[in-house]
Amino acid sequence: MDLRALALIALATPAGADTLRLATWDSGLSRNGPGLLLRDIARDDPQVLAAARVIAHAAPDAILLTGFDWDLDHRALTAFAALLEAQGHPMPHRHAGQPNRGLQTGLDLDGDGRPGRSRDAQGYGDFTGQKGLALLSRLPIAAVTDHTATLWRDLPDNRMPESPHADIQRLSSSAHWDVALTTPDGPLHLLAFAATPPAFEPRNAARNHDEATFWLSHLPDAPFAIIGNLNIDPQDGDGDPATLQALLSVTQDPQPRGAFQPPQTGPNANQNGDPALDTAEYDRAPGNLRLDYILPATALRVTDAGVIWPAPDDPLAESVALASHRKLVWVDLHLE
Repeated sequence: MDLRALALIALATPAGADTLRLATWDSGLSRNGPGLLLRDIARDDPQVLAAARVIAHAAPDAILLTGFDWDLDHRALTAFAALLEAQGHPMPHRHAGQPNRGLQTGLDLDGDGRPGRSRDAQGYGDFTGQKGLALLSRLPIAAVTDHTATLWRDLPDNRMPESPHADIQRLSSSAHWDVALTTPDGPLHLLAFAATPPAFEPRNAARNHDEATFWLSHLPDAPFAIIGNLNIDPQDGDGDPATLQALLSVTQDPQPRGAFQPPQTGPNANQNGDPALDTAEYDRAPGNLRLDYILPATALRVTDAGVIWPAPDDPLAESVALASHRKLVWVDLHLE
C-alpha cells in the first residue's frame, strides 16, 4: 500500500479521544439571494450534499465554514447540521452571528452616487448575511466574544485610508469571533474570521492586513488557534506575506498538505509556492493559492494536519470537486 493510500485511510479515521480535530472550509454554501441556500438544502441539492459528505469524511470536532449564508433564525445552518447528522457526524453546538457582508450602511461608501449597492455595505454583499461564517462543533461552546462591529479606525496602527465615513466603517468585512470551546483541558479559543481579498484596489489590501493583524491585540489568556480564510498566499497572489509572518510570531504553521497536486501548468506554471499547501483551485492567473489556515498557538501540540484534495481516482474526489473550488483544511491537536 502506497503512502498516499495510507494518508487517506488515516484521514477517514476520526481523531482519537486525546486529540481534537479543527477544520475550516470555504464550502461554497452561499447563493445569489436570501433564502436560496435553505431552499437548496431542503431540495437535497447535489452541491450541498457533496459538502456534507466532505465534512463527514473529515470528521472534525469543530469546523468553521466561511462563505455560509446567514439568516436571522439560523434555519439554513440548522438544516445543514441535520444533513451532517444524517451523514453520521452530528455537530450539535453551533454559532452564526450576523456578518458585515451585505449589511447596508445607508451611505454611498464607494462614491458612485448610488447608495444601497453591494459596495456600500459594511462588507461586500448583495444581501444581508451573504457569505457569512458558521461554526459547528461536537464540543460545547462556552462563550463567544463578537468583534464584528469594531470600527476600522479604532484598530491601533491601522492602515485605513482617509475616509469621510471613518466613524461608521467597520474593520471586519465578514465577521471576527472569539469562540471558546469547552474541552477536557479547559477552554480552547477559536479566533475565527474571513478577510477580504487583498485585490482590486489598495483599500482592500489595507483591510486584509488589518483584519488579520487585529488578533495580535486581542489574544486570549488561554490556548487558542487563529482559524479561517486569511486570503493571503505567502508566495503567490496579491497578499502581503508580512501579514502572515506577523501572525506566526504568536502561532505555528502546521503546513497541512493535500494528497494530490494538479499539474503545475497553465496559470500555475510560474508559481513559487509549494502546490501541496494550496487550498483554492483557480483556472486563471495567478492559479491555485493557499488561502485558508489553522494557526494554533505556539504552546499547543500539533499531531497531524492535512488538506482534503484527493487524487482524481479517489472515491471522495467527485464530492470535493462538486462542493467547492476551495479545499477543507484540518489540524489535529493533542489534548494533555
